[in-house]
Amino acid sequence: MKSVPFFEDLGGGRYRENKGLFYEQFDVGDIIEHRPGRTITETDNVWQSLISLNNHPLHIDHEYARHTEFGKPLVSSLVTLSIVGGMCTNGTSAKAIANLGWESIRLPNPVFVGDTLYAETTVVAKRRSKSRPEAGIVTFESRGLKPDGTLVMIFTRSALIPLSEAATRDASIT
Repeated sequence: MKSVPFFEDLGGGRYRENKGLFYEQFDVGDIIEHRPGRTITETDNVWQSLISLNNHPLHIDHEYARHTEFGKPLVSSLVTLSIVGGMCTNGTSAKAIANLGWESIRLPNPVFVGDTLYAETTVVAKRRSKSRPEAGIVTFESRGLKPDGTLVMIFTRSALIPLSEAATRDASIT
């Protein structure tokens, strides 16, 4: 991956945050660590569970959950996906034209209130768009991890990412 400045110098001591990457800045095999991490709260779990109409008692009823194999409420996978997916956005698709889809989402280990999650993403494929010469399709595999490295979520998704202005201009000349 090419070095990318986090801020654009506008001159006169003024800077603009630079989020995301252009298509040509991604290289297959690159790994992006997304920071900061995020500690899951009781409010995250209960509110998101109820907002998404996932009212399974395992997520919102301590007494019910106490009698399960987990012994306590399990964080809804929709909460985990929202947080891990959100953590990945700046580094993978902040410049995206469109999110094209999710190919798979797996949940190998449980998440509980109080767990802190981190995320990392590997660029697994990229190709120029056949229908949009100003963009390319980048496929990512993102992982949600606990601080000890326990994998709690893994998913693959693709996004339509614009080429930089220079690359678009150069492509239009040929």
